[in-house]
Amino acid sequence: MSGSQQITNTDRYKVVPRTLIFLFDDLRRVLLLKGAPGKKLWSGLLNGIGGHIEAGEDIYESASRELFEETGLSGIPLHYCGQIMVQAKKDLGVSLFLFRGHYTGEIPASSKEGNFSWIEIGTLENRSVVEDLPLLIPLIFRFKMGDPIIIGKYDYDQDGKLIASLRQNLFEKD
Repeated sequence: MSGSQQITNTDRYKVVPRTLIFLFDDLRRVLLLKGAPGKKLWSGLLNGIGGHIEAGEDIYESASRELFEETGLSGIPLHYCGQIMVQAKKDLGVSLFLFRGHYTGEIPASSKEGNFSWIEIGTLENRSVVEDLPLLIPLIFRFKMGDPIIIGKYDYDQDGKLIASLRQNLFEKD
């Protein structure tokens, strides 16, 4: 089947694919990026590393590229942890592909994206973070190779409050 035959009805639900990477150290900390002032999304809030998947990239290539572009770090093995569907609009969503890595080096230099900080996992609830991180980061921190992947969906109520559904036991027997 050729690429042109892969196209489906363009009136259907569409998604924007993105990667989201979390680096952890040996001290139960996660490296987060505080969004630069004026940044379109999550300005002033702590978030993971990542961004859009570009045409022709697979999710791992995108995660590696985004990690390098935002931090200058390369050669860190990244492990796929799962995927979350985010309902952005009635007919448009975001597909987040989650990765984790282990890093014990220095804090990367600031960039146009913002400033990096090591944040203790147990303090996320008391920080200015993107709203899903207190739920998501502990799951990704505990994730080990061979574990069932994290599957989730995010939606928003009428007041814009996040409704999160995350699960990790999809393939376990009762």
